[in-house]
Amino acid sequence: MNDRLDERSFEVAVDGGTLRVWEWGPADGIPMIALHGITAHGRSFRALAERLPDHHILAPDLRGRGASRDITGPFSMVAHAADVAAVLDHSGLEQATVLGHSMGGFAALVAAHRHPTRVARLVLVDGGLPLALPEAVLALPPDELIGAVIGPALTRLRMTFPSREAYRELWTAHPALAADWGPIIEAYVDEDLVGDAPELRPGATEESVLADGTSELLHDDVERAVDALVTPTSLVAASFGLLAADAPPLYSDDQIADFADAHEAVQVHRVPDVNHYTILLSERGADAVARILRPS
Repeated sequence: MNDRLDERSFEVAVDGGTLRVWEWGPADGIPMIALHGITAHGRSFRALAERLPDHHILAPDLRGRGASRDITGPFSMVAHAADVAAVLDHSGLEQATVLGHSMGGFAALVAAHRHPTRVARLVLVDGGLPLALPEAVLALPPDELIGAVIGPALTRLRMTFPSREAYRELWTAHPALAADWGPIIEAYVDEDLVGDAPELRPGATEESVLADGTSELLHDDVERAVDALVTPTSLVAASFGLLAADAPPLYSDDQIADFADAHEAVQVHRVPDVNHYTILLSERGADAVARILRPS
């Protein structure tokens, strides 16, 4: 990672508490709000920020995560959409590109639907489209449903770790990350922890993850946002999925094609040789997403 990257942060009052927002790039740069995944944090966009020096990137630790973990709720895609508007207001921005990775893509879609004049462009990075899940999975209790979708991540939130090294060991064993382990992933993992040794814990709260997962998968806010989509949108899909380096992608070619056919405003990009994590947490993934975001 580039230690010279100018990273700042500020706080925004929102419903239920205070949102921490990470900031990179010049204040007069191309404005972008970046929304992270369901158990992640705002600093997961630092590698992308390094590659977009002409952008002014604002990346909140979403409510219930990282330095925003003390927000008491509510938790939902609608709440995250309201927080996007609050960050824009606080920063004096009329509108911005809104990029969302994974769950952040669902929140970005709802933000564009509920605050259409504030979102100039959407960039959905391996997220945003409703997942094609079997009815039997959708009928599970919330904790089992979310666990079925995000795998061992929910279990990780219930664990404590004696040191950052111990937490790294857990992540280096992750089959989707082992081959790409390096400074980008290591920094992301180190920044995920809160508390003090020997009681370090992941920054995301289980309450927020379960509530947001239920909102993302079972509520109709996302489907309404997809149906009404007119905002210029780039869908940036990984070639592989969640639980292994070569797992099937979250979104099939047919699903992506149907989405693009239904919405004239959508451009599709399939990034080769990356999975759901390494689309942002590897050199080639961050490079590919940055190329899509640069002005033509």
